[in-house]
Amino acid sequence: MMFDSSQAAASNRTLDRRAFLGTVALGSFAISLPRAAMAAVGRLEKPVRLGVIADLHQDVMHDGLERMKAFTQRMEVVKPDAILQLGDFAYPNADNSDVIDLFNKAHPTSLHVIGNHDMDAGMTRKNCIDVWGMPGRYYEHEVGGLHLLVLDGNDAGSPTYTGGYAAYVGEEQVAWLKARLEAIDGPIVVVSHQPLAGPSAVDNAVEIQKILGAASDKVILAVNGHTHMDEVIRVDGVPYLHVNSASYNWVGGNHKNESYAQEIHQAHPWISYTCPYRDPLFATLTVDPVSSTVRVEGATSSWVGKSPSELGVARSEDRADGKQVVPLIRDRELVRKDT
Repeated sequence: MMFDSSQAAASNRTLDRRAFLGTVALGSFAISLPRAAMAAVGRLEKPVRLGVIADLHQDVMHDGLERMKAFTQRMEVVKPDAILQLGDFAYPNADNSDVIDLFNKAHPTSLHVIGNHDMDAGMTRKNCIDVWGMPGRYYEHEVGGLHLLVLDGNDAGSPTYTGGYAAYVGEEQVAWLKARLEAIDGPIVVVSHQPLAGPSAVDNAVEIQKILGAASDKVILAVNGHTHMDEVIRVDGVPYLHVNSASYNWVGGNHKNESYAQEIHQAHPWISYTCPYRDPLFATLTVDPVSSTVRVEGATSSWVGKSPSELGVARSEDRADGKQVVPLIRDRELVRKDT
């Protein structure tokens, strides 16, 4: 499907309205948690809600600012206790000040995670920390009694590194993570850009999973971006939520395609390597001590142009059922497991 320039402009104009009104995800999925983890949730005085957006890729998309506007407008309605972007957000430079300021000013508690692509184009961790206003490359933040432990998955030094972007949680962070897990009673949500379990996980994922699994009475959830897919994986009692991209699924050079008007692709050539989502995707996570649940409220969209499967993109073994590569974030509920 090809859009002419008027269609593309109309699509952009409706982007905010569609997301502002809200969209309904396809289905509701229950995932069990150990009773001990839900006991940690019960320590909260009231529900805590987080607004979450991942992989905006402002420097790839032509409409990243409009997608972020849709997110911030929706958050005005949802009124979360904090908002969180999960990385691959926007280069921390003057050219992206509009989208960065929009996110930062949308909520008094606007939290960031550093993605691998945020340090492209000569950018650095320090640029991200300084320009975005982060307390550090990894850090702890408490929201209404819910402890967020935010990791930086971009460390060098992996003994199994084979090339490309680094995906590793280094020894310094591992020691910090262990110390904070021991010191905090919970509940705890561990946050990263690169997954800690499942496809494209950090090189030392097994090590991290063992650490979090040993604290599964405190760690109620691990959340990541990076994979541009919708999935939950459970390891040793801890659910690992992959939050889908706000913008697209990457298909690469062998499947280049034009989903928007030609002038858009000329000005933003990396879009041709993607299958974009017509509407921005994001989610709210609600940790509720009354019902002892963690709820994911997502959204659904559609492909702009052809889908990855229509382009002939082969499914990987870990995504063979085709339910992960979709233009949506499903509604889910994490519930207490009594056995």
